[in-house]
Amino acid sequence: NQTSGTEFVLLGLTRDPLLQSLLFTVFLIIYLIILLGNMVIITVIRTDFHLHSPMYFFLFHLALVDICYATAVVPKMLVNFLVKGSITIAVNACMTQMFFIFLSAGCEVFMLSVMAYDRYVAICNPLKYQETMSKHFCYQLVGSAWAMGLLYSVLNTIPVLNIKFCGHTKIKHFSCELPPLLSAACSGTFLSKLILLFSAVIFGSSSFLLTLISYIYIIATVLKIQSAEGRRKAFSTCSSHFIVVGLLYITALFQYTKPKSVSSGILDQVLSTQYSILTPMLNPIIYSLKNKDVKTALGRILKKLQFV
Repeated sequence: NQTSGTEFVLLGLTRDPLLQSLLFTVFLIIYLIILLGNMVIITVIRTDFHLHSPMYFFLFHLALVDICYATAVVPKMLVNFLVKGSITIAVNACMTQMFFIFLSAGCEVFMLSVMAYDRYVAICNPLKYQETMSKHFCYQLVGSAWAMGLLYSVLNTIPVLNIKFCGHTKIKHFSCELPPLLSAACSGTFLSKLILLFSAVIFGSSSFLLTLISYIYIIATVLKIQSAEGRRKAFSTCSSHFIVVGLLYITALFQYTKPKSVSSGILDQVLSTQYSILTPMLNPIIYSLKNKDVKTALGRILKKLQFV
């Protein structure tokens, strides 16, 4: 079962046949929920003209990112659960998977920053909202989020192409994320580790600061509202986004900036599962359950389908 220089061995979550069958079923259901939930969000926003506003334009792209993120990880994981022997992945396929993981993660955090800025303008400068959040500006914001994700991915992927791996490289993970990949390398990982650390800190902290500053202004503005009902309505417009931000940042930043002394294979895989699989599943659920406009639009679409 020795691998050649063109293959890696993924150790995965478990090699127990019973657990593999159980996990295959669990993650298949999760993946179907991700696809269905995010496709529903995309379809509802595209078809209902009441949702043709900047807020839902950004939510539309967040749903696209979540589908991309989960699809980069879960299908290969599902195939691996069905394999009885050693799980191998070609080096090129591994690098491609890592590229799309970085692209999706980078784009997601900046898309959440864009959505925070949108809520800031809506709550703090409502009279100038339509003027500020013009269609052209919204396209620029979304394009910038995708561009930052692409830059983050390229910065971390290119240095890995020059790393030397042994003939029998075992990756203690279920996917080709960079930290476990670097741990399995023979040599030449210093530059990649340095770029990973600095890019995660710079990209993560900058997007987090943009989101944090937006929320500081939002909270300060909402607290000035006299009526309790007014404050409740203002907070309700950004509560879903706040929950999603918390789920993603806490686990992702801890995963990529934690000290080596607290690193373990099980912990890394649990954290990775949370932000790369569970978050894309929870996002559409959170936004649909806590968003009255989305629920109303979905109800209108279902009513139309009943009469077809």
